[in-house]
Amino acid sequence: MKSKYRNVIVADDPPGQGSRRYIRRRVSRILGDGFALPRLDRLLTLGCSYPLKRLFAAKDSGRIPILMYHSVSDNLFGKKHPYYQINTSPQMFAKQMKWLHEAGYQTLSLAQLRAGIEEGVVPPKTVVITFDDGYQDFCIDAFPSLRRYGFTASVFLATSRIQETPVRIEGVDYMTWREVCELHAEGIEFGSHTVSHPDLRSLGPEEIDYEVCFSKDTIEDHVGAAVRSFAYPFAFPEEDHAFTRFLEDILKNHGFESGVSTVLGRASRNDDRFFLPRLPVNSWDDYSLFRAKLEGGYDWLHWPQWLNKFVHHNGSSMQRTNRIEYE
Repeated sequence: MKSKYRNVIVADDPPGQGSRRYIRRRVSRILGDGFALPRLDRLLTLGCSYPLKRLFAAKDSGRIPILMYHSVSDNLFGKKHPYYQINTSPQMFAKQMKWLHEAGYQTLSLAQLRAGIEEGVVPPKTVVITFDDGYQDFCIDAFPSLRRYGFTASVFLATSRIQETPVRIEGVDYMTWREVCELHAEGIEFGSHTVSHPDLRSLGPEEIDYEVCFSKDTIEDHVGAAVRSFAYPFAFPEEDHAFTRFLEDILKNHGFESGVSTVLGRASRNDDRFFLPRLPVNSWDDYSLFRAKLEGGYDWLHWPQWLNKFVHHNGSSMQRTNRIEYE
């Protein structure tokens, strides 16, 4: 997952400009690195948001945490700031699974969650555990902890990186198709994460269709079961309504029934079933922060995230070439 939070250095428009571009640039200047200050997200979550959530817990029922993991390893992938790290150490992951078990949580696959939300029968203390990309450390370090507590998970594969022998990228190996099939037999759900893990907004309609359809077909050919779920790669452009409608149509046309995104927060029946929000988890999620995320204390961060996307919004490739109609 590549974050879109970044510094943007821009020149001011002439004084008095009231245009949307001027407002975006001024907010961008204020935001700078957004909330990537030294654990400002943790400070506000534990010191303000989470205590308030606990006071009003009765009014906040019906939301389900979907945890977003990537690699269960000590590889930092070159990301120094805790907020952006996508790895969870094996030791911390084992602790997090133990905390879930001791707190009485049970897991559902994404397909089971979708059915439960539609029927209105999702039990309390339910969590969905997801993994993006298909790193081999899922087999080695994540799955044993999941199995120990009777948990399941949904894993989203970038299929060009899954081969007959491990593919190594950024110093980390990816699963093989044999491992995927073995895990599927153990009850792990697999979904599409595109073929090559591109930023879909940089592609044209035919390329997007290929990335979505071919990855789905490839997984189905190997595991012998239907693939119904999709995980959007990179930061999800929720502010780009025309693009998200276009992508949703493609997902529906190819038989997908649900999906997840990088939008922050817990999921509810009011969310788009193809782009459900998730909660990122890494090695820095100790017991206090992990519990706060599960119980809604981290949901507030969606609004700074949305504002950051709005400020830094750029048109998709299709918009720039007028290949789909944008409002």
